[in-house]
Order: sequence, then C-alpha cells, then structure tokens
Amino acid sequence: MIGRMEEGLETDRADEMVDHVDENDRVIGRVTRADMRARILRHRAVFVAITDGSGRLLVHRRSTSKDIWPGWCDIAVGGVVASGEDYVAAAHRELAEEIGVGRAELFELDGGRPRIFDDESVSLIGRCFQVIHTGPFVFADGEVAHAWWVDRDELEQVRRSERFLPDSLALVLPRIRW
Repeated sequence: MIGRMEEGLETDRADEMVDHVDENDRVIGRVTRADMRARILRHRAVFVAITDGSGRLLVHRRSTSKDIWPGWCDIAVGGVVASGEDYVAAAHRELAEEIGVGRAELFELDGGRPRIFDDESVSLIGRCFQVIHTGPFVFADGEVAHAWWVDRDELEQVRRSERFLPDSLALVLPRIRW
C-alpha cells in the first residue's frame, strides 16, 4: 500500500456548479453537482490513469464519503469537470487534488475525442488521459483512501474480488499504454 488519506475530510461539494451537456458535448445548462447526481444528468468528466513506466498501474480505493460508488476501487484518478473548466485543466486539477501530483505530462488516450458512458447511476462524457509517474503520492483531499501498484495479471485478480468503477473500466482500461 502506498499511503492512506487523512480521516474526516469532506470530498464532494454538492453546491459545485457543473455543465449539463448533450451527447455532442454541447452545454445545455448549468446545474449543481447535487442536482446532476439526483437527476443523473450528462456532465463532463476526466479520467487519468497513472502508470510507473515499467508495466504497473496505480489502483486506488475511493473514500467512503464519495457521492457515488463510495469505497469502490478505481483504475484512474479524476472526476467531474467544473462548469466552464476545460478537460485538460480539470485533469491537472484532479491529479493535484487526489494524489498530490502538481506537474505531469498528460498523454491522451482518447484521440482528443470525449467518450460517452451511461448506466443506471451516471451519465457522462469524458476525456481519458495517462500519466507516467512513480510518486510520491499524497492523498490529502480525502477522495483516495489508499492506493497500490498492480501489473495486468494482478489487476485481473483484484477485479475478481473487488468492485471497480464501471466508467473507468469501460473508458480507460482498454486504452491504457502498459
């Protein structure tokens, strides 16, 4: 295990404003995060896979205070893009907030095209990135409970016993450059 978060921190802000977007990524409204979650409105999101350059992926367990899929495992850091924020700025912000990485080169995994993910819990259009970084990582904002490195085989093993975020698995996993 790489580290643990500081206990008792707030993670998601219900009053944060987000853009409600259509399937073509055009803004059709502006809503609070709480309203977006309650009505399962399509919004923008970013996903950043962290690899170490030698075939390992950083996997983390989400905080139990997350507003969706609390305590589940994830293969990417990231989250909701704030209203008016662009995808790249959001990816850098999420890297800094969630794992303490302030400067990193982002590699596009999606060819610059936002991709749609919809299920019974969420509707989003997201951009996928990858960063090669070996740490150190700091989980100060409370969104990440702890993290660890896995190779491809270890990831498959852990997926059999843990719940993973379906959006990251669908959008990021097929595109990771191991």
